[in-house]
Amino acid sequence: MFVCTGNTCRSPMAEGALRVLLSSKLPEGAVEVLSSGTSAAIGYPATMYAIEASKIWNADISKHESQPLTESLIEKSDLILTMTASHLKKVREFSHAESKSYLLKNFPERDPVGDEVEDPIGQELARYNETFLEIGECLGQHLDEIVRRIEEKRNAS
Repeated sequence: MFVCTGNTCRSPMAEGALRVLLSSKLPEGAVEVLSSGTSAAIGYPATMYAIEASKIWNADISKHESQPLTESLIEKSDLILTMTASHLKKVREFSHAESKSYLLKNFPERDPVGDEVEDPIGQELARYNETFLEIGECLGQHLDEIVRRIEEKRNAS
């Protein structure tokens, strides 16, 4: 699960990017990729520019609906990647979240302080494109570790 603030820009773009990356590594449906927001309302679409930026990798997030971060989503998730340190702090307020939550740009290190993915909300499409590529590059660098954890979890089940 990816976590940002409103669950309409960064985390849906990360969700779409990871789905595309995983499609070449795992069978379809092998893993559920989610996103949520620390201050999200229920049912809002991804922003128009987030949808457009995600098309860079042919990721379709046009049917995305925002959802708030909840205890049940935390429990359901095996890996939680946040966009900022403040998102990570909020996630770690929930029980059972500490051991599976990371700042996206620090993953797989556990340090809660580090580089963050800035919110592009209200900016031009070019900034959304930069944000999508920033997220995608980070996920690409750690894809093998993410896949290893998914397969380890699947084999343990």
